[in-house]
Amino acid sequence: MTLAMSWDEWARHDALGLAARLRKGEVTPAELAAQAAAAAAKVDPELSAIVELFDDVIADPLKDGMNPAGPFAGVPYLMKDLGPQMKGRLQEMGSLLMRGNRAPADTFLTQKIRQAGLNIIGRTTTPEFGCCSSAENPAVYVTRNPWNTGYTTCGSSAGTGAAVAAGILPISHGSDGGGSIRIPAGVNGNIGLKPSRGVFSIAPALSDLSGLVSTQGCHTRTVRDSAAFFDACRGGAPGEFMPFWQPTEPYLKLIERDPKPLRIALSHEWGDYRATPALVDELTRVGRLLEGLGHKVDWALPKVDIRAAFAAQTTCYISNFAQTIANLIAPLGHKRPPEGLIEPINIRIWEAGINTSFSERARMQAVFNTTSRGFGAFFEEWDIILTPITALPTPRIGTTEYLTLSDNPDVHDWFGNLWRFFAYTPLANLCGIPGISLPLGRQENGLPLGIQAQAAQAQDGLLLQLAAQIERAIGGQWNDGKRPGVHVTN
Repeated sequence: MTLAMSWDEWARHDALGLAARLRKGEVTPAELAAQAAAAAAKVDPELSAIVELFDDVIADPLKDGMNPAGPFAGVPYLMKDLGPQMKGRLQEMGSLLMRGNRAPADTFLTQKIRQAGLNIIGRTTTPEFGCCSSAENPAVYVTRNPWNTGYTTCGSSAGTGAAVAAGILPISHGSDGGGSIRIPAGVNGNIGLKPSRGVFSIAPALSDLSGLVSTQGCHTRTVRDSAAFFDACRGGAPGEFMPFWQPTEPYLKLIERDPKPLRIALSHEWGDYRATPALVDELTRVGRLLEGLGHKVDWALPKVDIRAAFAAQTTCYISNFAQTIANLIAPLGHKRPPEGLIEPINIRIWEAGINTSFSERARMQAVFNTTSRGFGAFFEEWDIILTPITALPTPRIGTTEYLTLSDNPDVHDWFGNLWRFFAYTPLANLCGIPGISLPLGRQENGLPLGIQAQAAQAQDGLLLQLAAQIERAIGGQWNDGKRPGVHVTN
């Protein structure tokens, strides 16, 4: 097969760069879809990032309703196998239980993605129901990090993290209930922005209020691609349970200007959690970079009860996931999660959470409120808080303590173990504030280290503006200009 461009040329283009060529008629959506499929064939056998490619849409990009007049003009896109549904397509959620599950209709965000001109050509891997640090069940798939295939991509947007990093395509879908966009972006060397509440709709099944912590987004390799995705795909569906807000100007325009000098707090000591010295060194180095850009940088932390906040977050996770599992097993005729079809920790989560009382949820929400108020007060004094994306280095494949395959009998202890690793991302979900992971650091194991910036609610644009300023300052050379060992250009 003759490809539309060389692999070096393919890897140099971001999504908007490809869209510009599409609008000029230099390439067609079908040619780009074929190139993305060829990229997957080239590198995915080593990664297992992709569950399925849609051959019919690769051949005919208009088949499922993609709008070629949208800002992305037919650029190929992959959907995480969790969250937004695609009419008639499988959605198996990383679970043996859900094998063969087909969606009856597009969800609202799927329609927005198609209207934006993104051509959804397949599905990427995720841990079972998104409840885990890694897409790593040998009975389903094991997704590997393209920088070193002995390591995990983390999760839950596991396949998306690997696919974008390895150059299969420049933009792909992710979702985030506690760091699931930002953490795999951070350890795969991508840009990943978790939005505030009230940006991307999760209609019709839930709202940002009933879902509480989980939201949607994407991985990209350039800030402008993330900005364009937010501009094109944001907004509430009819009948939303809460207001959806709009920025005063498109993010693509906003990011052309540097932000005003910002007050940036550095932190890695969150309650009981501490980053390793090597990760703190990387955070400190990035802080100096930001000082050099004219920002005020110092060490500071919101005055919140972090231990109580994580306990409330755990209650939310256990009760939310238990109900998710209950909603999935009931139509299949199961009274409880069937062993062998649902992973052990997810069964224990169902057992621990299915009878959560209203009083327990009310206490949880009271802590959500005090935590959000504490962060809100902090952001009256500071514009940004900067942390490493994780407190501990990325685990090797087969580190079962973080997996839903774990034999840990205590679900609360299992979550506590996750929080020690993912210390800095979940509270953004609890508070509904935005957080972005930027590929600015390096772990001692050689993998990328994302540096996370968080801001006040509805300050998503400020995070993108700061990211664009950094991108210009480093000449666009995220990851120090390096590419992973498993990459389409190799």
